[in-house]
Amino acid sequence: MTNPESLSGWTRLTTGTADVDIIGRRRTWYIGFGVLIAVCLLSLVFRGFNLGIDFTGGSQIQLPATGATGTISTQQVDRVYESVIGFAPEVTQSVGSGDAASIVLQSAPLTPEQLVPLREALFTQLQPLGADGAPSAASISDSQVSGTWGGEVTTQALIALAVFIVLVTLFLALYFERAMAAAALIALVNDIVVTAGVYSIIGLEVTPATVIGLLTILGFSLYDTVVVFDKVRENSRGLLKLTRRTYAEAANLALNQTLMRSLNTSLIAILPVLGLLVIGVGLLGVGTLADLALVQLVGMITGVISSLLLATPALVDLKLRDKRVRDQAARVAARRARTSAVAGGDTADADAAAGPATDTLAAVSSSAPAAPRPGARPTGKTGRRRR
Repeated sequence: MTNPESLSGWTRLTTGTADVDIIGRRRTWYIGFGVLIAVCLLSLVFRGFNLGIDFTGGSQIQLPATGATGTISTQQVDRVYESVIGFAPEVTQSVGSGDAASIVLQSAPLTPEQLVPLREALFTQLQPLGADGAPSAASISDSQVSGTWGGEVTTQALIALAVFIVLVTLFLALYFERAMAAAALIALVNDIVVTAGVYSIIGLEVTPATVIGLLTILGFSLYDTVVVFDKVRENSRGLLKLTRRTYAEAANLALNQTLMRSLNTSLIAILPVLGLLVIGVGLLGVGTLADLALVQLVGMITGVISSLLLATPALVDLKLRDKRVRDQAARVAARRARTSAVAGGDTADADAAAGPATDTLAAVSSSAPAAPRPGARPTGKTGRRRR
């Protein structure tokens, strides 16, 4: 059988025999996640979100992206809007492609006295083409958007989030244990806060599609965590009676055994999201797909990192609060100290330092009779049949 230590790092990673000390560096991960969460919370408190028109309400104007003199750019629309209204619109973006390409302008609520001259200026200066290929004022449409719909979507999303967290907590507590349920929730809250914080820091527009996308990443965030926890449970079954490895080492082994699987799963899940961004947004120009794909991309990356570097280390620290787990770790350390001393030839000092043997094998070996002196008569049965 090939010795794992003789294999290359990539081979060991792909075969689940890597020895990356993730649990041993958990204080470093905690500091990193703590700083990231602090930055995200500060941004959420002091900067807030860039809420879309569905949350704030306002006016929306749409016109074809092709005019009598060629393609109409968003910069041209912004200049016309600012010259008539006096300030720049909140959002101006191109949507669609080919003959269906159009420009959508969103702004604060406009009165009819503002909309009429704005539509006239857009038609006069840009000459957008209608369905018949000729400049048409009817090709410019406007609508008023109420912020109540976005509020209703947010309320329903918060209710769904609360129900999801309660059900997931119950499932993990019953299927695994309470410590694993608590660690998974820590990672889940981290994913939500970091994803929301990224939107706040970068200033990405928050739409109802963003809220829906945030809910879709919750299941993905827990998937990798559950896979790792299932391996941790397998590695730690009956661990309290053994002195081969500690709970932290069993958890670190589980992370190494599932590391490549987690990375492959995340990569396969991220590829379709990148497809939405490249094809749906870059080629088709569908803005709704951008809102949905961006939040999923950020959430998936955050989820895979937290499942590896936060959930399992948090589980180890929660388990170490149990006295039985700490005592088992002390027995492992004592056995290793005794073995190391014996290997160095200092048996007496090893026995004095390690104390009484608590492992089953050690207890059996210590209670075994001493070897007989050379030439001594046997004291047991000899196997001879008495006549």
